[in-house]
Amino acid sequence: MRVVVQRSLKSKVKVDGKTIGKIDKGLTLLVGFTLFDDEKIINYMVKKIVNLRIFDDEDGVMNKSILDVKGEILSVSQFTLYADTAKGNRPSYVKALNSKKAVKLYDLFNEKLSRYVPVQTGKFGADMSLEITNDGPVTICLEKEVEHDKK
Repeated sequence: MRVVVQRSLKSKVKVDGKTIGKIDKGLTLLVGFTLFDDEKIINYMVKKIVNLRIFDDEDGVMNKSILDVKGEILSVSQFTLYADTAKGNRPSYVKALNSKKAVKLYDLFNEKLSRYVPVQTGKFGADMSLEITNDGPVTICLEKEVEHDKK
């Protein structure tokens, strides 16, 4: 599982020109899944994201989490996070989890995040446009792979 985390002042996602999700101060997440991702990985990532100390404290030091600042999350699915550009100039997406399985994990991920903070989402599989006012700019790339038998 890969998540690009951006600290944002405001963000919104549109489908067919219509805003379907928007937040003010918080985190914008670009979320991708790969083979072997599961609920254990989602639990790890949710805990990591909500506790990630990337918001400024009173001294201007990144020492507060989204929980501390009572922020919001905009979560957008993005299979292209698993683009492989090692060969040629056309990315391969064979490492991205198929949409039937990925949508279930994406929904579970957002449901678990929403237990901690308000969550808005894009529309899985849709052609979306995203407007992000990155704060800082602060962008963190998180990745967690499941431990599996590589026989």
